[in-house]
Amino acid sequence: MEQVQPYQPKNKVRIVTAASLFDGHDAAINIMRRIIQATGVEVIHLGHDRSVEEVVNTAIQEDANAIAMTSYQGGHNEYFKYMYDLLKEKGAGHIKIFGGGGGVILPSEIQELHNYGIEKIYSPDDGRALGLQGMINDLVERSDYPIGDKLNGELSHIEEKNPTAIARLISAAENFPEIAKSVFNEIHKQNETSKIPVLGITGTGGAGKSSLVDELVRRFLIDFPEKTIGLISVDPSKRKTGGALLGDRIRMNAINNSRVYMRSLATRQSNLALSKYVAEAIEVLKAAKYDIIILETSGIGQSDTEILEHSDVSLYVMTPEFGAATQLEKIDMLDFADLVALNKFDKRGALDAIRDVKKQYQRNHNLWEVDPDKMPVFGTIASQFNDPGMNTLYKSIMDKIMEKTGADLKSTFEITREMSEKIFVIPPHRTRYLSEIAENNRKYDETALSQVEVAQKLYGIFKTIESVNGNLPQIDKAGIIESSLKTNESNKDFLGLLIKEFDRVKMNLDPYNWEIIQTWDEKVNKYKNPIYSFKVRDKEIKIQTHTESLSHTQIPKVALPKYQAWGDILKWNLQENVPGEFPFASGLYPFKREGEDPTRMFAGEGGPERTNRRFHYVSLGMPAKRLSTAFDSVTLYGNDPDHRPDIYGKIGNAGVSICCLDDAKKLYSGFDLSHPATSVSMTINGPAPMLLGFFMNAAIDQNCEKYIKENGLEAEVEKKFKEVYDTKGLERPRYNGELPEGNDGLGLMLLGLTGDQVLPADVYQDIKVKTLAQVRGTVQADILKEDQAQNTCIFSTEFALRLMGDVQEYFITQNVRNFYSVSISGYHIAEAGANPITQLAFTLANGFTYVEYYLSRGMNINDFGPNLSFFFSNGIDPEYAVIGRVARKIWAKALKNKYGANERAQMLKYHIQTSGRSLHAQEIDFNDIRTTLQALYAIYDNCNSLHTNAYDEAITTPTEESVRRAMAIQLIINKELGLAKNENPIQGSFIIEELTDLVEEAVLAEFDRITERGGVLGAMETMYQRSKIQEESLYYETLKHTGEFPIIGVNTFLSSKGSPTVVPAEVIRATEEEKQFQIKTLENLHTAKAKEVEGQIAIIQEAAIQNHNIFEKLMDAAKVCSLGQITSALFEVGGQYRRNM
Repeated sequence: MEQVQPYQPKNKVRIVTAASLFDGHDAAINIMRRIIQATGVEVIHLGHDRSVEEVVNTAIQEDANAIAMTSYQGGHNEYFKYMYDLLKEKGAGHIKIFGGGGGVILPSEIQELHNYGIEKIYSPDDGRALGLQGMINDLVERSDYPIGDKLNGELSHIEEKNPTAIARLISAAENFPEIAKSVFNEIHKQNETSKIPVLGITGTGGAGKSSLVDELVRRFLIDFPEKTIGLISVDPSKRKTGGALLGDRIRMNAINNSRVYMRSLATRQSNLALSKYVAEAIEVLKAAKYDIIILETSGIGQSDTEILEHSDVSLYVMTPEFGAATQLEKIDMLDFADLVALNKFDKRGALDAIRDVKKQYQRNHNLWEVDPDKMPVFGTIASQFNDPGMNTLYKSIMDKIMEKTGADLKSTFEITREMSEKIFVIPPHRTRYLSEIAENNRKYDETALSQVEVAQKLYGIFKTIESVNGNLPQIDKAGIIESSLKTNESNKDFLGLLIKEFDRVKMNLDPYNWEIIQTWDEKVNKYKNPIYSFKVRDKEIKIQTHTESLSHTQIPKVALPKYQAWGDILKWNLQENVPGEFPFASGLYPFKREGEDPTRMFAGEGGPERTNRRFHYVSLGMPAKRLSTAFDSVTLYGNDPDHRPDIYGKIGNAGVSICCLDDAKKLYSGFDLSHPATSVSMTINGPAPMLLGFFMNAAIDQNCEKYIKENGLEAEVEKKFKEVYDTKGLERPRYNGELPEGNDGLGLMLLGLTGDQVLPADVYQDIKVKTLAQVRGTVQADILKEDQAQNTCIFSTEFALRLMGDVQEYFITQNVRNFYSVSISGYHIAEAGANPITQLAFTLANGFTYVEYYLSRGMNINDFGPNLSFFFSNGIDPEYAVIGRVARKIWAKALKNKYGANERAQMLKYHIQTSGRSLHAQEIDFNDIRTTLQALYAIYDNCNSLHTNAYDEAITTPTEESVRRAMAIQLIINKELGLAKNENPIQGSFIIEELTDLVEEAVLAEFDRITERGGVLGAMETMYQRSKIQEESLYYETLKHTGEFPIIGVNTFLSSKGSPTVVPAEVIRATEEEKQFQIKTLENLHTAKAKEVEGQIAIIQEAAIQNHNIFEKLMDAAKVCSLGQITSALFEVGGQYRRNM
């Protein structure tokens, strides 16, 4: 294919790029913004999860030519139309809107959006026809028009702080200085007496200036509720293309405020930290009467002093990693800066670094009589929420501004003189934990190998004794039973020597390993017997060991090797073993549970009632109810439903809308959540503690309902309803529509109330305790994976981890033994593009990080170990054949030998979902073939539960017909496939053993690479995991594109029509009625519970501040607060997630 040359813009083009609200799919927009920048455009990149208002305000403040968005989470019609309307409403209808969303945006919807006024929505067919560069050329050419060439009375609107007028004046100065000359003469006159202070911030690239500026802005807005702030941020232009990445906004959360104006400038010249037009930009903001102006430069090194010409007070930002102290002598800014921030103060050597910087500052400023500790040099960790060092720096800056300019900016902040102190998730002395695990596991393997050699040598001596003796000698705990030997004069001495040698060699064999050899025949016979009995939690279980085929062949459920040599027997026991025995290579339990296939089906669409109907449909007639819940993107990001169009369009799409306890009650109504055959899985991460609170309360109230019915207390409930709803004229909450077949209404009696409102406190408490001990299920809640791959983080990482720890602590104190507090997930890492080895390594590394964190909080490994579970994807690469067995082995060896955990904690339980990435929109019928092969891998490898994707999921929400086919795949394997009657069918295969060894070592090698980067959290800081996932994704996509990696019906074996992309006949979306009902439910809740909410919010915030268990308080808050209310409350005390480029 001929390479397309980039278009060369005639004007200076500025484009805002982002992914839409509640949408973490940022891979596509990241590729696009890189190509847009390389085509000579100044790109203002906002990252994922951006509301229409944020994007529109940015485009106006930045005076952009266009906005380029991706939208992969549905709601695109409302999102793009709302953006178009808002731009027109704000007088910025000239800004062009571009978008794309793969196959998510249907051709009919593309046409509808074009007709509405959206400039261009690119489809997958456009991508194939034009190529990436061709698409971007089209976008840039359409956006290539002059900005700032005409001025129409902007100056008269400037004091109103009109962002359009401010932005246009700055653009005129940048792009058409001659035209702007007379206006700027007028501005200069106006500003002659201006006392508005300018804070100049400069420093080296990567010092964290953007985060630090964001934290200063946040404190300023709290400190001065009436005052305004203007920001000018300068980033370097690319000399080769003229493009620039203006990326400061992505790191900033506080600037989305009506009291803040921000403008990003490109230097438009090389080797300089400032734009030529910085002076004009500052003049405009002064004329607009902002109370303070912050100027931040691009960090280009040691000589950034030009900022001094434009600022009243200057701050130099650096990190402790400046090298030798002599390097400080080369930094010009240390001669001139009023204050110095040593950011990233959690880095090693920070205390020595700050001492050196203070001494250098003292020397440069000739402050010999002042104590070096009094120098204005501050250690800060801007990335850490409410950092005391940042508080001290902010107060010192404000004091310095008042001192130098006399500005009316007296701060109310107190200086505590507290040093910045990193709140470590993993204690510094434990950062080598992954390499320690790798060393531990390799040591186990080496020891096993040497023990196998000893056993083999013993077997050789034993067989020699047998040969000399003429019959098989007997063995016991001590060794060979000498009385079982037939000695005579001719062999007596020789046998004596052999026994002596046997005893000598046996001294090198671990007694545990001798016991394995000694009891091997007994173990084999246990599986040959028709009945096998074992204990689970002190309960004896008896299992038939064989099934009978139609040919009357007895098929063993567990097949054992027919080894004779002790070395082979020992090696197999130490590295493989039967299911249910360490190291659990072939499975966690001796036999699979009868009557409960690992089938788990996913549902989530519309409101809770629609998903409840789907749950009852998929589980009708099933002995076990295993419900997996997918939530809509509004819920995934911790928000409430709303009429605002960019939210409204996403309610109940691609998942179920859940925003309060009543929603959870309706969602799971008719399923007994305390029944041992019911298990609920919730795919939720950022707001997981809140959804868990809703679920647990729904389960508790179900049991309260049973108690009410058993004791005839319905009248009490009716009395309470009248008091809470009827007397206030409020509508009682209700289930919307008819109950489906199989739903007996359990869980609906107390809609709008909770058990503690109608039952005595002691009765309620007793029910609560019993319920928490009974509920079965999983909540995903894997925040590390979200940061690395999926982007539904909402809180700062440290705070999100703290919430996870609080949930686990609560589970321990409340004896929640059958519910997994986290599903450590590789699935989304694989879906983002990782290969199977990377998926497994990153997932296990995340798991061990949680282990280390929980241990550092004083929890016992045996208390929390059983509450951890895992979730993997299964593709059809060879490594997927062994992903489960390798995970079980690595986990068991580490937990047993490194952490000293008991057997239950050593067991790695995992769920498999077949690969979504291998579902193709071409020849969709072939998808079932791939899914069947993946399901076979999972079942043969003894996964604990399995979800098979529907063949049409590549193009739409699955239909009832496609879901039934997906379930049939599992059922046919489990019920009909003869080989699956055996429960360890892949054991003993040479290739399986080889793959197991290769994958295990590859994972341990990855552990070492992560350790080199400071452990999982250290690697995340440099975005190691994200970069590796993207590289592997690109490798796969390239091979797929060139055809080197054949995919049947996609790039080879095409149909006579060329296997075109299948467009769905209809797409399942939430109805207007469902969306309106969800909003109405929420409004009713807010009205009915208004009095209680404030008190509950204060309680959870106080728990966060005082370092008490937040989840314990959240369990009560979940009874009255909505999801969005709790999220907002926690933002204030835990900090919002800060996006990365």
